[in-house]
Amino acid sequence: MRAHERYGLKRVINARGTYTPLGVSRSSERVREAVGEALAEFYDMDELQAAASRRIAECTGAEAGTVVHCASAAITLAVAACMTGPRIDRVEALPDTTGMNNRVVLPAGHAVNYGHPIVQDIRLAGASPVLAGSADSCSINELDGVLSGQSVACLLLVSSRLVHGEPISLTGAVAAAHRRGLPVVIDGAAQDMRIGELLATGADLVLISAQKYLAAPTAGLVIGRAESVAAVRAQEKGIGRSMKASKEGILGALAALDERQTLDLLQWRDRQARKVSDFAHRANRIPGISARAVPDRAGMPISRVHLHIDPARVGQSAGAVAETLRAGDPSIRVMEDDAENGVLALELVPLDSAELDTIIERLDELSSPHRDS
Repeated sequence: MRAHERYGLKRVINARGTYTPLGVSRSSERVREAVGEALAEFYDMDELQAAASRRIAECTGAEAGTVVHCASAAITLAVAACMTGPRIDRVEALPDTTGMNNRVVLPAGHAVNYGHPIVQDIRLAGASPVLAGSADSCSINELDGVLSGQSVACLLLVSSRLVHGEPISLTGAVAAAHRRGLPVVIDGAAQDMRIGELLATGADLVLISAQKYLAAPTAGLVIGRAESVAAVRAQEKGIGRSMKASKEGILGALAALDERQTLDLLQWRDRQARKVSDFAHRANRIPGISARAVPDRAGMPISRVHLHIDPARVGQSAGAVAETLRAGDPSIRVMEDDAENGVLALELVPLDSAELDTIIERLDELSSPHRDS
């Protein structure tokens, strides 16, 4: 008996993407086997993390890497590392930052809420977030002006589709911080296919969520300069104790990284593009619905399907359609960020053909009672 039946859980078709409240992703058989093996064995965890660092470096071209509990934890620990370095007295003092520089500067448009405010990740380390520019824009000069404060500890830049306003040059922002001798952290949670690009900005640390498109167990990857990674590892003697990675998280993440090394990205992109194109073609046949492919705004090599709902022909607003899909069995979850404008977005990457058929059937059922009206 599967967990859905055992515990009375509703089946879910996740067209929202790598969304934490829906379990994020589906792991491959190879990753599941690695997790199962890990659960049955003992390891020297320092030795395991050292092996993980070597493998992360081999896969990414970085100097070093480590695995922490999740990407949110990685933000807090990276901020902590920028304040303490490897000094154990400082590590053990946090979140008391007496005597430490503790200001973390980030563009105002990067102060996102991804389930909770990202500035809370900063405050959990005892640091104080300081916003540069406005929610609409932040120039390099505006960023540099805030970085000039003497108590700045590190710069936090977020790479996410949730980011607001005009994009800022990550390379330019990193250079501005480095001119002032400040380390830079880039949160690239869902950008695991862009690790090389993010490291190429010169950032000291790049943070990745292992359970998103890598489809590993819950884990955060901290990748970058050896001394910065070592300072993150040192946090396990302090606030990082509650944010440490498990053995199955580490080995699952490494299995996912190994699998990524064998992925033919061009073929993968072609498969995803065909899936999106075919689905949009089918959705466009449903009266009252128009569909198109929209590339990922953050630069990942995927597109999503945007459905424009005509309430006069479908009989419901886009928001009501999303609610009806959610209330069914299986429960179909879609992105509703632009529902007020009549648009629902669907990410199809983890979905199989049967699930895609179900979504089309449910959309068709919603529309059919109103076709002759």
